[in-house]
Amino acid sequence: MRRALVVALAVVLAGCSIPFLGHPEEPPGGDTLGWENGYWYDDPVDVTTSDGLNGSELEAVTARAMARVEHVRDREFESTVPVEVISRTEYRNRSGATAGVSSGSGDPWNDQVWESLLLVGESRDSSEAISDTQGESVLGYYSPSEDRIVIVSESETPVVDRRTLSHELVHALQDQQFGLGGPPDTQDTQLSRNGVVEGEANYIQNTYERRCENQWSCIPPPERRGGGSRTNPGVFTVIIQPYVSGPGFVDRVYQNGGWDAVDALHDEYPGSSEQIIHPERYPGQTPVSVTVADRSNAEWDRFDRDPVGDTVGEASIFATMYHNGQIEADRYSYVSDPSEGWAGDTVVPYRNGSGGGGYVWESRWDTERDAREFANAYRGALTEEHGARNPRGNIYVVPDGPFADAFRVVREGRTVRIVNGPTVADLDDIYRSSG
Repeated sequence: MRRALVVALAVVLAGCSIPFLGHPEEPPGGDTLGWENGYWYDDPVDVTTSDGLNGSELEAVTARAMARVEHVRDREFESTVPVEVISRTEYRNRSGATAGVSSGSGDPWNDQVWESLLLVGESRDSSEAISDTQGESVLGYYSPSEDRIVIVSESETPVVDRRTLSHELVHALQDQQFGLGGPPDTQDTQLSRNGVVEGEANYIQNTYERRCENQWSCIPPPERRGGGSRTNPGVFTVIIQPYVSGPGFVDRVYQNGGWDAVDALHDEYPGSSEQIIHPERYPGQTPVSVTVADRSNAEWDRFDRDPVGDTVGEASIFATMYHNGQIEADRYSYVSDPSEGWAGDTVVPYRNGSGGGGYVWESRWDTERDAREFANAYRGALTEEHGARNPRGNIYVVPDGPFADAFRVVREGRTVRIVNGPTVADLDDIYRSSG
């Protein structure tokens, strides 16, 4: 009942144009924190949301939202941010309108990385799986190259979700103040960077929403729906991790050092998703560098790519274990025995002349127990979830399905090495065993 009253109250106040006392109509001396394009952060706006927002209404809502983000974040926008509202159908049809972990269309290198995680099999292109998942779940995005925001509306009329607008305005402010830069080198460093970028945006969005409930007049939020049938649950668990774990990480940094400490994060992002999941490990516990020796024969080659391999990290390993039935945990906790204790990893994809693919995935762990738990869980995923046979020793063969391949899973102290290839004979050809 309380939430219904708040929403109803917001609808009434949204149509009121009586200014609050305490602010001049315009700040003396020009722009100032908490004021943008004619609106103070605590001003009402005279708009009607039931039939969508026309151009002037969208400008008013955007100006006030910018003022509010400034007021919460204690940082000034350098310029007005254009906002466009499109339907979800139009979003799906637009190429390049993505905001998560992706590497472009048709990428066999990245296919092997996602296959090593047992999340996207050989019957599906990983880029397509990522794109489809984002197409169902993205609510909006900020484009640094175009310096504009796009809001994805679930209806054909231009309905603006204030939560999405405030979130994406934080990204615009980050870009104007710090620069968002290009994509990081690995999947894990992309997740850790997004832990700051998306974590801060969600942190401020949450503060914004609390003030909408008890301090500010706000346009009512539209009803949100769940993801569609094309969503890959495992991929979704990976790409959503910065949004889930990031706010807690940013809050810890803010509580310890204020906005100055959060500002410093943009100069040096955390080095791993492990630090986002476990904020107490930042900045002291940095990942180790894992180098995979090339022990392939002449039939198999590494991809000609820099860096040679990818690092998937703790968040992605958690998703592997969760979606392959190896843990019973809160899906969005990102904490489990098989993923805890990660110290570093590298996945190196391989290919042969006939179009076959394989990989060597080497991971390092804090203790031998951590390594053993991961290796046992990975073997469990192969046998229990994918019906793998264990013909001998550390060899496993998945006979059919999207992960039909041969695997060699070996633990040596705190190191676990997984070699994958189309057949058992290919395993030594990709990575010659020492035995």
